[in-house]
Amino acid sequence: MWGDRAESTAGRSTADQATSPAADTPATAPPAGSPADAAGRDDVPSRTGANGRDDADGGAGADGRDGDAGGNGEAVGDGDLGPGVRMASVRRPVVSAYAEAARDVLRGMVASTQDPIAGGRHKVFGRADLAVVPTTSTVGAHLPRAVGMALAVERLRRLDAKGAPTPHDPETTPWAPDAIVVCSFGDASINHASATAAFNTAGWYDHTGLRIPVLFVCEDNGLGVSVRSPQGWVATALRSKPGIRYFDADGADLVGAYQAAAEAAAWVRRHRRPAVLHLSTVRLMGHAGADAESGYRAAEEIAADLAADPVVATARRLVELGLASGVELLDRYDEIGWQIRRIAEQVLDEPKLTSAAEVIAPLAPRRPARVARAVADAASRAAGAGAAARAEAFGGKPPELSGPLTLAQSINAALTDGLLDQPQLAVFGADVAAKGGMYGVTKGLRDRFGAARVFDTLLDETSILGLGLGAGLAGMLPVPEIQYLAYLHGGEDQLRGEAASMGFFSQGALRNPMVVRVAGLAYQEGFGGHFHNDNSVAVLRDVPGLVIAVPARPDDAAAMLRTCLASATVDGSVCVFLEPIGLYHTRDLYTDGDGEWLAGYLEPGAWASGHVPVGRARVYGVGSAEDVTIVTFGNGVRMSLRAASQLADEGIGCRVVDLRWLAPLPVADLIREAAATGRVLVVDETRRSGGVGEGVLATLVDAGYVGAARRVAAVDSFVPLGPAARQVLVSEEAITQGARTLLAR
Repeated sequence: MWGDRAESTAGRSTADQATSPAADTPATAPPAGSPADAAGRDDVPSRTGANGRDDADGGAGADGRDGDAGGNGEAVGDGDLGPGVRMASVRRPVVSAYAEAARDVLRGMVASTQDPIAGGRHKVFGRADLAVVPTTSTVGAHLPRAVGMALAVERLRRLDAKGAPTPHDPETTPWAPDAIVVCSFGDASINHASATAAFNTAGWYDHTGLRIPVLFVCEDNGLGVSVRSPQGWVATALRSKPGIRYFDADGADLVGAYQAAAEAAAWVRRHRRPAVLHLSTVRLMGHAGADAESGYRAAEEIAADLAADPVVATARRLVELGLASGVELLDRYDEIGWQIRRIAEQVLDEPKLTSAAEVIAPLAPRRPARVARAVADAASRAAGAGAAARAEAFGGKPPELSGPLTLAQSINAALTDGLLDQPQLAVFGADVAAKGGMYGVTKGLRDRFGAARVFDTLLDETSILGLGLGAGLAGMLPVPEIQYLAYLHGGEDQLRGEAASMGFFSQGALRNPMVVRVAGLAYQEGFGGHFHNDNSVAVLRDVPGLVIAVPARPDDAAAMLRTCLASATVDGSVCVFLEPIGLYHTRDLYTDGDGEWLAGYLEPGAWASGHVPVGRARVYGVGSAEDVTIVTFGNGVRMSLRAASQLADEGIGCRVVDLRWLAPLPVADLIREAAATGRVLVVDETRRSGGVGEGVLATLVDAGYVGAARRVAAVDSFVPLGPAARQVLVSEEAITQGARTLLAR
């Protein structure tokens, strides 16, 4: 439970931590029989007293869980029997649905491959069939996804009402018309930047009139591990959130908590607006593992929490109502404990993951044939049934008839084709709609497709990516934009901890397809400084499963964007589409006015033959192409081609390999082209330390390459303003000199 450092583990059950759309339950609980129903109260019979039953490993009523569990009618059923009606025999077995739910939870705890959500990869709580989404990242990081999912669920509800199809189900959306999203967290989490961003985004959109049906549930036991929430702080903070309705209840009071949860959920369901349910709870035992709470909590305080155990309080209420005796309840408790112990003993011997291949199997599925087919199918629709709509969207002159295009124009045209082909595709980010993007890349898209599909967001990268994560999970195809590469770092955990890990920790049952457009890299003229000329991609390259595309040429840009959209749709891929700012409007290659950096846009009939698979490079032969292999990407492609032209005049033939994909690298192409000359010059516009060149050279070494190799890379420095930038960035002169040095060996 390391990810829960700001919360008590006593409230981290499936229902608590999940970001889940609750379509049919009257309150915040998961459906009967889910892991959340059994995880807390019955899964630790080996512990003693009321304390053990609510231990942190499974989640417990002590952190508001019993108040939530009443939402499905299970926890309060006995209270509805009426005067004089007693509970059934205490010797009855655990209801099979609850027993299986407990088995699922225990399987996760012992890393069994039969765990239905993570398959032995992590101890997380979730059930795809119940729309309970596992939370696998840092504290509060799931809240932005919840806001995004609520936004998407509401949008899909309205599309469904209009009869619009979805890509995953051509007939209907997967969500009920009154579906809401429920997301829970601990009191200490409200201070986390991600949680603050989520609250702010939900309130911001509510202020604009956009509907966000999300119910936040705060389980407040007053502690973040050992750090106390100041008295009254949580209530004050939550009450003051603009645009978010506040509800509260005592989590130890089963009936009161149920009533408050039902009221809060009904309000969100009816008004389609955000709300927060603040449950005051207790924490039983330490935060997790070896945490000895006696080191920072007084004995009296611990005893007071034990006395307020909501399971004990519920038992007391049953006795007071005459529904059961204390002896009956204790016998029932002990019987359930032994039944769960038997289940625990059974799952201990279940198989574990035994190979790296097993571990990474669900990480990033690659089905290139299906992706290629998806591109071909889109082409068929564009040339067939969608031809009239396409002609109208392009004002009667499609891009293939508009002459050669720049990189920016090609991306704009490909986005237009994507929006035409997929009704669930949405383009959003700061300044993408009214302004058309900082560099005009999204210009005209809002006018063509409307504000529901191309819209401006508030200026916060965490929220932008969170919106994308939730939208993808709900069934949309989000294409968020991050204005500048350096801005990504403020929200990067949404990619690393949330997006890339979803398929891994759900065995592919859940996915959040997304294509994140990022304007970046250096070399743009007249607008300098390191935030607008960031040349580091190290933070992206080591995220498992992430696809990183870097188009240099206009024709590659359109084809690669189509590939990313298809890969997201087919494989659920999370793609980063890194667009070199310095090449957006470049027209010439060798001499002013030659127009050789422009390229035509393929007509739909040629999309299939011009398809660019993930992980395939592009090779240019200059001169004899027999002396040096130059491996590069992005801005380096244009510089390397210019340098290769100079070298050709000296009788030196070069192969210029445009990687195009930084993850996964085009390994086969790289090895083949390196072997062709036996001399490799890596031209890496990112920094020498942690740069792309390190991965390229390591790939060659791993493959047994024994030829000569040299690297030209940017200096380990931030990019300065003005002419000083030339002192730290790769230049054409450095490339030509590097090639000559290789040949001189």
